[in-house]
Amino acid sequence: QRPDDVQFINVLLDDLATVVNVDQRRIFAAGLSNGGSMCYRLAIELPDRIAAIASVAGTQAIDSEPKRPVPVLHLHGTADRFGRLEGRQRRGIVFPRLKSVQETIRIWCRINECPETPAVSDIPDKVSDGTTVSRHVFGPGVRGTEVVFIEIKGGGHTWPGEPAPADILGPTTFDVSANDLIWEFFQQHPMDSTRF
Repeated sequence: QRPDDVQFINVLLDDLATVVNVDQRRIFAAGLSNGGSMCYRLAIELPDRIAAIASVAGTQAIDSEPKRPVPVLHLHGTADRFGRLEGRQRRGIVFPRLKSVQETIRIWCRINECPETPAVSDIPDKVSDGTTVSRHVFGPGVRGTEVVFIEIKGGGHTWPGEPAPADILGPTTFDVSANDLIWEFFQQHPMDSTRF
């Protein structure tokens, strides 16, 4: 009657641990769009289970905060018509419950006690696809956490490194692979021993 997606995932993790060997220090969440927003919710509501999250084109939707800091990787295109980069709404597209990318990053920098000013570096423009990519690293924060924002200039509501399934989603970048960036980030951020 009243579905609880967070509790479903919590129970699913328990069930999986009965049939496969689960490293409890390395449970991560990654998702695209609504799935990315769900990752933020999991970090807030299951901070003792989720070691780190990666969101692609999905921002935070709820106002709660986790009891513990959680490392965050966020990838977002500047030409994303479905997810706000800044605080203003796109004409004709309204998502009143979703925070902007900038607000989401600010929230997690505060939660993780990361510096407000990032170290910014450009990622080589390897493919002529109309996009360029830069990395914004906020950190280190408390207990080695960090917030990393991968800004895809000209990118749409897409998964970097994979063809967009529909033109309406906008351009995708092939200068980086979201799969690779996410895996590298997760490898660097197992659950802190003080959180486990």
